[in-house]
Amino acid sequence: MFADGTAPGVDVPSLWRSARSAGREAKSCQTEKVSIAEAAAQSHTNRDAAVQTEQSKDTVQDCQQEVQVDYTSLLSFLKRVEDVVIKELNKNWKSHAFDGFEVNWTDQNETVSCLHTLSYPEAQDQNLQVTSVSWNATGSVVACSYGRLDSGDWSTARSYVCTWNLDRRRLNPQRPDLVVDVPSSVMCLAFHPSQPSLIAGGLFSGELVVWDTSRAEDAVIWRTGLTDDTHTDPVYQVSWLPEAEHRNVSRLLSVSTDGKILVWREERGGRLALAAGFAVVAQQIPRSTRLNKFSWAEAAVGVTSLSFSHFDPRVFVVGVEGGFALRCSTAAQALALPGAGASLPLRAPAEFTFSPHAGPVYSVSCSPFHRNLFLSCGTDGQVHLHSLLQTQPLAAVQLSHKYLFCVRWSPVRPLLFAAASGEGEVHLFDFEKSSQKAALSLQQAVSGCPVFCVEFNVRQPRLLAAGDAAGTVRVWQLSSDFTEQGPREMSRLEQLANGIVD
Repeated sequence: MFADGTAPGVDVPSLWRSARSAGREAKSCQTEKVSIAEAAAQSHTNRDAAVQTEQSKDTVQDCQQEVQVDYTSLLSFLKRVEDVVIKELNKNWKSHAFDGFEVNWTDQNETVSCLHTLSYPEAQDQNLQVTSVSWNATGSVVACSYGRLDSGDWSTARSYVCTWNLDRRRLNPQRPDLVVDVPSSVMCLAFHPSQPSLIAGGLFSGELVVWDTSRAEDAVIWRTGLTDDTHTDPVYQVSWLPEAEHRNVSRLLSVSTDGKILVWREERGGRLALAAGFAVVAQQIPRSTRLNKFSWAEAAVGVTSLSFSHFDPRVFVVGVEGGFALRCSTAAQALALPGAGASLPLRAPAEFTFSPHAGPVYSVSCSPFHRNLFLSCGTDGQVHLHSLLQTQPLAAVQLSHKYLFCVRWSPVRPLLFAAASGEGEVHLFDFEKSSQKAALSLQQAVSGCPVFCVEFNVRQPRLLAAGDAAGTVRVWQLSSDFTEQGPREMSRLEQLANGIVD
């Protein structure tokens, strides 16, 4: 009578949902449509008028009307005032009220700060010193050489050449971007003036080496080797000399305490060959009145430093161990005393002798702003300002009670130079502010160990690098006082050259 069964489901559509959906603009919103209007203006109508108020029709019409100029009256006015205006212009032109005024739109920076303290811990662990620093052609890479400048046989001591790119984001002050192992102590180095990756170094053994920092392996591309032409004493300075015929080609110059000044050219096979040579010999030195009392022997005079004139490529100044500076010329033809087996005859370049320091001269620097001025410094702690035209110094400045190891003219300030002292300071001296006292002394090392080298950055004048005996290179950022030329600096420099010292 009864049985189980399954009836189909019943679907009843919702009339309420369809009615509510029909009355809404957006199903994701439970309110009616919101009216939006632009209310950022203060007028009811939109018009590009560059004002926030409505313009009247009369105003718009007035702006569109052409301006009427009475040229006859304007010409009459100009003729009437012409004589008065010319008179006042001539008066202002002859006035000296604004002499020396220069508009300076840059912010003045009155402080000098240390941007970076760079070092190579492995070199410091071996008690190696920073013997030289150099900036590359772009001004972004600084290099230093490690070696020893004190007494001792360091010819076989391992040393290094290190570089840091200061523009690198993740600069590690204690991890150089490049480390070159050198089997002999590196006494000096110099970047190529136009090729940023080339750097030359002079070794304790008397050799010269040129490295290419862009090469991942075996960075050595040229070297002199140990030949009869090689220096027999440590090389204390290397410089790149541009050739007159080929501006982009440079030759390498080296100086040593063996008395030789040698010019090298590159040859195939990675060899540096002697292109020209000079020798500073005691008998060839012109004698000034103050040096007549010395009896010169037939011996070479140790050359410690050299600087070429920025105005005459034939003229250069050398500093020697005897305590004096010499004006020399590459055009000299007189032969020096016969050398021992040199492949080329060595000429005697000395033409003029300057009044000596009380000890060996360690550094000379020719002015980039005046053809006759140069600086010298040495073991007496003095910096001498010399003219190439007279024996006696124009000024003598006592900056240290110990040695002065390096002096450099500023590339942007005619009256500014920097000096590295044996008391651990870098002195910035400004002739504009004082003729006897340093404008600022920067403490390079806390322990007071000597500062051996200092170099301005030509590309980035605010940067100054200095290396010390503790194996540290500090990069200083100079203030605008030391980088911006004053209005009367060149005239003041000319006064110094003429012997007018306050």
